Amino acid sequence: MTGERTVVHLLRHGEVHNPTAILYGRLPGFHLSENGRNQAEIVAKALADADVTTVLASPLERAQETAAPIAALHGLEVLTEDGLLEADNRFEGKTVSVGGGALRSPRHWPLLRDPFTPSWGEPYLQIAHRMLAAVHRARALAEGHEAVCVSHQLPIWTLRRFVSGQRLWHDPRRRQCALASLTSLVFTGTELTQLQYTEPAGASDPRRTGA
Repeated sequence: MTGERTVVHLLRHGEVHNPTAILYGRLPGFHLSENGRNQAEIVAKALADADVTTVLASPLERAQETAAPIAALHGLEVLTEDGLLEADNRFEGKTVSVGGGALRSPRHWPLLRDPFTPSWGEPYLQIAHRMLAAVHRARALAEGHEAVCVSHQLPIWTLRRFVSGQRLWHDPRRRQCALASLTSLVFTGTELTQLQYTEPAGASDPRRTGA
């Protein structure tokens, strides 16, 4: 195995201000809460001594705002990467909870017919492929150094399951991807050789609104 060691950190954005607790998905206008901004600063300090040469982020405001203090600390610009975008979801803009919200309406039940693809949004395999492509773009830009890619819970968790050889459909309540957590992919050359997970800003419930 030959090649330089490169690390791509997948960072889930910080907590979002969402007082109505809707599933906001790709909707514009959802920014970090005060706690979310603090989480972003904590992660920036945790990566202060890292050899970060590239910072990329999903185009959504919460990802850009999480990336900003990391980029500033390393004297970098935030590059917008569409491959890191939140997953598309047909329940976007609605309140969604187990046994409640939009899921109680019979007119929405056809969307739940296939949890394995899933039928209510962007296919898991499509998410995994676009995320992996984004990671490799980041790896190439930061070759021999470290890159930070700010994305969202479901895309990060889907990619993690994909590269670990696990089935992509899963129980959302069991995702290991806390707010402002780091899922770090270590490459030797172009080959993924290690996966690490840390929570610089502390743990959070995967069911918590703020995804």
